[in-house]
Amino acid sequence: MEKEKVREIIEKFRINERDTGSAEVQVAMLTERLNRLTEHLKLYPQDRYSRHALLGILGKQRGFLSYLRKVKPESYQTVVAELGLGK
Repeated sequence: MEKEKVREIIEKFRINERDTGSAEVQVAMLTERLNRLTEHLKLYPQDRYSRHALLGILGKQRGFLSYLRKVKPESYQTVVAELGLGK
C-alpha cells in the first residue's frame, strides 16, 4: 500500500492525534488490503497464495470487528457504515 493511502486511512479513522493502531484503524487497513486482493484474484483466479492470504486477512478483520462490537458498539457501527461493510 502506498504511504499516502496509509496516511489517509489513519487520518480518517484515528481516535486521537497519535493513534495509528487502534482497532478502528486496523479494520480500515485490513479492508483496504482485502479490496486490493479481491481485485487481484478477479484477474488471477488460480493464485492460491493470494487466496490463502485473503482468508488470513479476513480472519483478522473479523476478529477486530467482533472486538469492536463487544467493547465499543458505537464505534463498531460508525466503522461498518463508513467502510460499507455489510454487517
